Amino acid sequence: MIPALLQSVATSFDSSVGDRMLAYLAEYGLRVVAAILILVVGLWLARKVQTLSVAALEKRGTDATLVGFLSSLVYGAFVVFIVIAAVGKLGVQTTSFVAVIGAAGLAVGLALQGSLSNFASGVLLIIFKPFKAGDLIKAGGETGTVVVVGILTTELKTPDNVQIIMPNSAVMGGSITNIFAHPTRRVDMTVGVGYGDDLNKAKQVIERLLAEDDRVLKDPPAVVAVANLGDSSVDFVVRPWVNSSDYFGVKFDFTKAVKEAFDAEGISIPFPQRDVHVFTESGS
Repeated sequence: MIPALLQSVATSFDSSVGDRMLAYLAEYGLRVVAAILILVVGLWLARKVQTLSVAALEKRGTDATLVGFLSSLVYGAFVVFIVIAAVGKLGVQTTSFVAVIGAAGLAVGLALQGSLSNFASGVLLIIFKPFKAGDLIKAGGETGTVVVVGILTTELKTPDNVQIIMPNSAVMGGSITNIFAHPTRRVDMTVGVGYGDDLNKAKQVIERLLAEDDRVLKDPPAVVAVANLGDSSVDFVVRPWVNSSDYFGVKFDFTKAVKEAFDAEGISIPFPQRDVHVFTESGS
């Protein structure tokens, strides 16, 4: 009697456990499958959206660095949304999950204030483009040719081939001088002649040298004028316009040419001198 009763109870317990297991599997198994499908399909869609955004930005001629950053940002946002949706499908309260993500983001933001400042400055540099790769600039107390503008740093190469890596916040934190932003530049030079020299002759020599240099532009015309009566010289300002790429070449070549021409024409170029007078006391 008792064994039969125990067997009946055991059979009933096994049947109840089996039914519960099947119910759990039916409920949570479908949730797991649905969550996996959300992840797989969602990641595929995120990748497709990223590809389409890259194509759209490149078609509009957006800077390559900005294209990579924005496409990665779009993909990351989609992934976060997909993960939250998948977790919610499993029955997890997504409200608390989002709150945890927000708190973690705030903590990371506070810890990386300097990097975020450089990041924001990098985005502004890429969007507004005060300069581009290959430009010679003065920024952050440094002068050099721009090699690359990154999200966090800007790389410069000095004229003597030294690499400088500057945080973007230092670049955006002060004035930026783009030396070759425009196609033409004015070369500002000063040439001094002696007070005893013929000023008209000196001016003709300077104008002839400028006219003989094909790199000097005719429009706007060069300015050659007496600007200052110095302590030991009469100073001419010489201001020709040239293509930006010819700036240093014209400046260096003209300095050499005017010295040689003045020597040939007998025009002096004064330099500071000091007369020393020695007095001797005769013995009494």
